[in-house]
Amino acid sequence: MQDYKLLIKFNLSFMVVFSALISYLLAPKVKEYDWVAIGLFFIGGMLVTGSANTINQIVEKDTDALMKRTANRPVASGRMSTQEAWTFAVLAGVGGVLILWHFNFLTAALAAFSLFVYAFIYTPLKKVSAISVLVGAIPGSLPCLIGWAAGNDDLSIGGWVLFGIQFFWQFPHFWAIAWIAHADYTKAGFRLLPSVEGPTEYSAIQSIIYSLLLVPVGVLPYFIGGPNGGGMSGMVALIIVLIANLGMVAQCVRLYREMTVKAARRVMFSSYIYLPVVLLSLLANKNVS
Repeated sequence: MQDYKLLIKFNLSFMVVFSALISYLLAPKVKEYDWVAIGLFFIGGMLVTGSANTINQIVEKDTDALMKRTANRPVASGRMSTQEAWTFAVLAGVGGVLILWHFNFLTAALAAFSLFVYAFIYTPLKKVSAISVLVGAIPGSLPCLIGWAAGNDDLSIGGWVLFGIQFFWQFPHFWAIAWIAHADYTKAGFRLLPSVEGPTEYSAIQSIIYSLLLVPVGVLPYFIGGPNGGGMSGMVALIIVLIANLGMVAQCVRLYREMTVKAARRVMFSSYIYLPVVLLSLLANKNVS
């Protein structure tokens, strides 16, 4: 069981499904908490995400074995065969998509598309070009659209705004991780930072740019229409989101000024805090309205 937890990258999968679930609950058509539906959505989301992460580990088993942070993964270490991992990936992927089909076809189709892009386009592209981060940001943001589609039966503007928040958030988040693990990634042949030289001022500037783009995108929920004719979020949520956004910008600026792994780690931890704070503040506003 511990190996399967590692196989699906449980913590990462949980964070992905968390953003999808909050997006589902933010959908205007979701008027109350249906715990059966919430449970089904969580299980389906974990299965699809776990399948994508499993395929990622199958494809990268040789490079995972070269890196200290990934060498203990079950397929890379040889504790689990690729056949067993493929069997799990197929069963989990198909099962998860079918569960999400319970909500509507759009939700299932988006989940299947996200799995495909992550596992079969983003994963092999990581060794080719740093553009892989841009490509990976698409399936990384689709959980918000998947959740919105499940709750609202459409892809209206609220879902796209949530997609945008998670899309721009991923760049400083992922580049901070790539900065910290640059030596390991280089050994494995991954090209993930925007600068070909690795952790440079250019990479830090790119993180600042994308964190700044989060500011206008992050305030959009206050201005777009909500279920009662107002915005998706109120003034309190707007203030919380602005503070979180400016905090991300400040940490990225600090990375540019200090150019250290310690500063990159601050960006990484700030990004981990940012997403749940922003999403939960938006959800709390809906509960009050």
